[in-house]
Amino acid sequence: MNKLESMAVFVRVVERGSFSAVAEELRLSGTMVGLHIKALEEHLGVRLLNRTTRRQSLTDFGLEYYQSCQRILADIKDSESLALALHKNPRGKLRVGCPVSFGVHALSPVTAQFLTTWPDVTMDLVLSDKSMDMAEEGLDVMIKVGELEHVNTLVARPLAAYRSIVCASPAYIERAGKPMTPEELSQHRCLGFAHPVAGSEWTLQREGKPIKLPVNIAMAINNGEALRSAALNGLGIIMQPEVLLADDLQQGKLIVLMSEFQPLAKPVHILTFADRQQLPKIRFYVDFLLQHFRRSLCLSNP
Repeated sequence: MNKLESMAVFVRVVERGSFSAVAEELRLSGTMVGLHIKALEEHLGVRLLNRTTRRQSLTDFGLEYYQSCQRILADIKDSESLALALHKNPRGKLRVGCPVSFGVHALSPVTAQFLTTWPDVTMDLVLSDKSMDMAEEGLDVMIKVGELEHVNTLVARPLAAYRSIVCASPAYIERAGKPMTPEELSQHRCLGFAHPVAGSEWTLQREGKPIKLPVNIAMAINNGEALRSAALNGLGIIMQPEVLLADDLQQGKLIVLMSEFQPLAKPVHILTFADRQQLPKIRFYVDFLLQHFRRSLCLSNP
């Protein structure tokens, strides 16, 4: 006999006052109900119930044992409820990777809202403009910018496409003039994102089609914030994410150049492992990001 099951049967017998009523409730035979009680009494070496043909009553020890069984079964039920809650509500540590500019200006504020909503979750936010391997970095979630490659074991959820813009400070424009066509960029000082595939070309669009253009890179930096600072100081023209530059553009510290020839937007995806995506901490976080990033945002374009 399963001891916990026998204890549960014993409690119900005491509460219902009848073997037959408990047998009907638990869909057992009357004999089986009796065997559960007998198994407990033999295990304990003491009688729990005084039984006659007409009635039954608890022995003195039976009353104490009944109260103990009630507490034990209630504790087990509470523990099972807590375990069930763990599967419903997110908790534990999440490790998330994403590009630097997006992480600082877009993901961090939304993540702060998520952590306020779900305080039992903690976060490691890994910001890098280098390519990251989710398994090697121990990531639960990753924001991937650009075309997807080798995602056979991953689940990719699309976010809205992100745009970059070409701009410069009023001081630079006053000193060097404003380029009107992409071809004129080769005659200006440009500030490039230091990236293996960036080189000395920028990809813009003309009538919706991408065109690659040679640019004069006066300085290359591997950090969007540093490029922004250089542009604000009038050093040259930059092509960086609008999410990074939005306040500067609104305040007139930077001016959009050649608005009809802006870079093509890049696809952005949230990546998770297929066998872990239903964990509450991952599922809730991904859903939270999807809800907050429905509108078009911006992301770095090397």
